[in-house]
Amino acid sequence: MRAVQYRTFGEPADVMSLATVDEPHAGPGAVRIAVEAIGVNPVDWKVLGGAMSGASAGDEVPGGPTTPGMDVAGVVDEVGDGAGEVAVGDRVVGYAASGALAEHAVLQVWARAPEEVTSEQAATLPVPAETALRVLEALGLEEGQTLLVDGGAGAVGIAITQIALSRGAQVVATASEANHDFLRELGAVPTTYGEGLVERVRALEPQGVDGALDAAGKGSVRDLVELTGDPARVVTIADFGAGELGVQVSGGDDQRGRRLQEAARLAGLGVVRIPVARTYPLEEAVAAYEESRGGHVRGKLVITTR
Repeated sequence: MRAVQYRTFGEPADVMSLATVDEPHAGPGAVRIAVEAIGVNPVDWKVLGGAMSGASAGDEVPGGPTTPGMDVAGVVDEVGDGAGEVAVGDRVVGYAASGALAEHAVLQVWARAPEEVTSEQAATLPVPAETALRVLEALGLEEGQTLLVDGGAGAVGIAITQIALSRGAQVVATASEANHDFLRELGAVPTTYGEGLVERVRALEPQGVDGALDAAGKGSVRDLVELTGDPARVVTIADFGAGELGVQVSGGDDQRGRRLQEAARLAGLGVVRIPVARTYPLEEAVAAYEESRGGHVRGKLVITTR
């Protein structure tokens, strides 16, 4: 099968290449899918560059050639022993244990893809929607309270805005001015990011905000703490050094399967709809990763195998 692989850490254009490799197979508790769509997340190219492991450019990847990517949607074509209520032919979405950028992928965590969404739309869900649900659980916002999202036009920002609004919260979200009309369409109150954020948000919400998410990692955490009045009311998913300020630094946990099921349910109801900003064929995966690294994607980039 065709798969994108990398042998050393570094820039996507320097280390990613399309190769012909052996197909993976579903072991116990897993399924294999014929991949139709792969969602691109910032964490994908951060892993590739070594940022998540402390590796440097040029260091060899432990275990040899590796296929990058996590979020994937497709059709089950192999079911491992004890995989549960799933059958060949089911459309599913989940996390690729064997790497997503390939024509086949093995999944150990998945959910049925809603009939109401395409595979491209389903592939936008796993990391962004699961992260949004995890952050909302951590903040414990109640109906009528206000959430501030720094980085509202990215996939996580869009997902958390949609879910929070559906639960009766109010949302203030930052983005470039070019994305303000889009945020208004979602139901959020937009403002710009960067210097002066505290004053702008206080002008919009004189009573303050009840919780905040840093989804951008651009140095806003201190402002978010000032706006909420309590570092425990701030979660970051992008500034891993911010824990020293007392804020919650949120990463994955053992509940992502439960949250993925909920994300798929919400997508089927139309609550969560993350726009597909652009699609790329598998052979142009490098270009997709480079665009993601540029940091100005509204929604999600998706790579297809079809």
